Amino acid sequence: MKLNSKYFEKIRIRPDPQADAKPDAPRCQWDGCNEPGVHRAPVGRHREGEYFRFCFEHVREYNKNYNYFSGLKDTEIARFQKEALTGHRPTWKMGSLGHGQAAADFAPFRSGQASYYRRLGDPFNLFGNSGRATAPAERRLKPLEAKALETLGLTANATGADIKARYKSLVKRHHPDANGGDRGSEARLRDVLQAYRLLKQAGFC
Repeated sequence: MKLNSKYFEKIRIRPDPQADAKPDAPRCQWDGCNEPGVHRAPVGRHREGEYFRFCFEHVREYNKNYNYFSGLKDTEIARFQKEALTGHRPTWKMGSLGHGQAAADFAPFRSGQASYYRRLGDPFNLFGNSGRATAPAERRLKPLEAKALETLGLTANATGADIKARYKSLVKRHHPDANGGDRGSEARLRDVLQAYRLLKQAGFC
């Protein structure tokens, strides 16, 4: 390749910031240095947005020893890291605002969507009902669940506490130890245990 080839004209060389520094560039702020200060370095905590001006060698030296958390206790550093997870923004518990204001206070803003929520259904009352009393939805039971409740002598509206109470009562009644060792009701006890296990796995209690 010839030295005067046109391809040499397309080669780009990374510019040296100090070599290309203008004469009016600020002087390096490192003590005793007269080089142009063309590199910025952060001043420190509580002075965000402010920078020192250093030459290349001194900005490297400064960055080696820079510690944003200098002077802070370990507990303060841990708190800073925890708050950094939310971008240092305040957070509140689910369903409330910072001053304990209930989320239901936003019901007027949801009034236009009331029909949508009625169609959707809200069994856990996540969206509130604006003071309107609603009848509990009828529980739809699978055949095995209905049979298990029938075995325990309960209806479809039985709560988890009702199921547990009836289960304990039937176990005490039909357990052989409660009948002087008589195993006559052992089959009934087995049905009760199986019914309670099925309801528990289905999330009834």
